[in-house]
Amino acid sequence: MIAGSAVLAAYESIARLVNPQPISNIPIVIVAGLIGFAGNEAVALYRIRVGRSIGSAALVADGYHARTDGLTLLAVVAGALGVGAGYPIADPLVGLLITVAILVVLRQATGQMLGRLMDAVEPELVEQVETIAAVVPDVQSVDRLRVRWLGHVLEASMAITVDCDMTVSEGHRISEEVRHRLLHEVRRLDTAVIHVNPCEHSGEDAHALTRHHDDRTTASYSE
Repeated sequence: MIAGSAVLAAYESIARLVNPQPISNIPIVIVAGLIGFAGNEAVALYRIRVGRSIGSAALVADGYHARTDGLTLLAVVAGALGVGAGYPIADPLVGLLITVAILVVLRQATGQMLGRLMDAVEPELVEQVETIAAVVPDVQSVDRLRVRWLGHVLEASMAITVDCDMTVSEGHRISEEVRHRLLHEVRRLDTAVIHVNPCEHSGEDAHALTRHHDDRTTASYSE
């Protein structure tokens, strides 16, 4: 819909450059355009704010669509002012400028939607999760960290390394502390899957049994 708005604005602007059209009732056009712009911008701000608060990229994109409608009406106002000042060509020229503005909005909305479809999250969010987990007492390191979107909520998975002399109960307690802090401090985080690794002791490889699977996966990615 945003792309369609850009195409329509460009088409109408070019058509009026080729075949200029008179504009009548300029004061009414200006008032109607300002009211329409204000209404669309209010709706856009509301949808974008709510969409971000619930993690809905679709609602945010719908807010940007409402904003493009408002920009189109603002172009009408700017064009009417230009025509009223004695410059008939102002109307189509402003329309072309607004087409460019709509394309910028389209790029932003498309980037967000495609990123959500690919489960992408901001790098800052991954760093936040890693920092929160790493500062928990007795956590020696954080590895294999992944954060992704599942609908409107986030899922995190990671491996933490603890002292190899700890009991299973102690290791579980630490992992629960990590999960507890993440659920409280990371907005919209719904699930945290945490694997507990023992530290290397006397050169022993705690993952020797499955190491060849990791090597094979790494090789396939390299190919």
